Amino acid sequence: MMSKMLRIAGAIGMLLLFPAASEGSEQPNILVIMVDDLGYGDLSSYGATDLSTPAIDSIATDGIKFTNFYANCPVCSPSRASFISGCYPELVGVPGVIRTYPENSWGYLNKDVITIADKMQKGGYQTALIGKWHLGLTEENWPTNRGFDYFHGWLGDMMDDYYKHERHGINYMRLNQQQITPSGHATDLFTQWACQYIKSAKASDKPFFLFLSYNAPHTPIQPPEEWLAATRKKYPGVSDRRARLIALIEHMDNGIGKVLDKLDDTQQVNDTLVIFTSDNGGQINVGGDNGGLRDGKQSMYEGGLRISTAIKWPGRVKAGTVTKERALTMDLYPTICEIAGVPLRHEIDGVSLVPILSGEALDKPDRPLFFHRREGNQRYQGLITNAVIQGDWKLLRNSPFSPLELYNLKSDPFEQENLAKQHPAIFNELARILRIQLQRGGAVPWQPPIRKDVMPR
Repeated sequence: MMSKMLRIAGAIGMLLLFPAASEGSEQPNILVIMVDDLGYGDLSSYGATDLSTPAIDSIATDGIKFTNFYANCPVCSPSRASFISGCYPELVGVPGVIRTYPENSWGYLNKDVITIADKMQKGGYQTALIGKWHLGLTEENWPTNRGFDYFHGWLGDMMDDYYKHERHGINYMRLNQQQITPSGHATDLFTQWACQYIKSAKASDKPFFLFLSYNAPHTPIQPPEEWLAATRKKYPGVSDRRARLIALIEHMDNGIGKVLDKLDDTQQVNDTLVIFTSDNGGQINVGGDNGGLRDGKQSMYEGGLRISTAIKWPGRVKAGTVTKERALTMDLYPTICEIAGVPLRHEIDGVSLVPILSGEALDKPDRPLFFHRREGNQRYQGLITNAVIQGDWKLLRNSPFSPLELYNLKSDPFEQENLAKQHPAIFNELARILRIQLQRGGAVPWQPPIRKDVMPR
């Protein structure tokens, strides 16, 4: 009874901000779709002319499209940690990519983090993750131990094969905590499992929070053969490399369309908030298109950080809205909490985007936005790349062995002219606040002890 009262109270609070879509609606269902390595220019709604993505486009056309939305990091794990925690990733122990072997892994999600799934659970939701996790391979960090009632998907980072579902010969596919060996293309499996979950969730008296996390279009660029053949026929002028990526993206879009259709089929579409986003920018050397922005995945330039993001909520968010307001992956956490009527009783870095959804300005339009990545291997040597954006200005270090660069994003959105020497006062101020953020991250443990058998002798 108390849970029901809290749900009604949360719904009443939201009705003050948004008109009701249907009589008797309470907390909305929440579906967050996160894809992997999608280029800013790799949707037709974001300017692509050599592919078609009607399902994802429908989220933007039926809701609000963000043109200045940023991933918290230009690689997978940190951005996902920011979504899960509402915080900068280095402040929750995930400054880099969590990998199979500890000596190559650069992140360990802090055990004290209150995840978005924890919040939704306590707020009366049934919680599920379908698809890619990538925030911990050890049992204490499995999704079912981090707030998700249900997990059907992939624990690891990339799959070496979309059909074999292994990484370094290890099977990371799970149904809750049980290892499974399903047959089929990973995109098709995640789509199928999401549709099944949406159908089953309808029978519950609780709303659902579903995090649907595709590993497409991450490498290997391995679309189903029939989709590749259709792409080559439909777009005869594109290169083989680009055709493979187009096929993988269009196949994923088709799956997302099936998920959206399932909401309609189960008569839940008007009571469901849908968020679409990517974990970082597109990978250029496999054909990714970042819409003319500089560089791509792994980079602190705009092509690695700026991502396509759209939010749809029938009857509450005005269809066809486009916003230039800047936002970050971590902002989705407080946004979801506010919409669900779940109070935040702990400090996070993200800010709610509800004002934008209701046609108003963001509460903190001039806040600095920080980006941080720490990685190993020969390219990074365990050191840090980072950036800060404030107002029109962006300061960045794209290699730990290179000096800081300064760009004016208003006059130079493609980051062609380094103004570090021309504007020393702006450079020094941004460098100062970036150092303070670096100190904050430096105080947070990010890896369990390395095994003695891999220590240098």
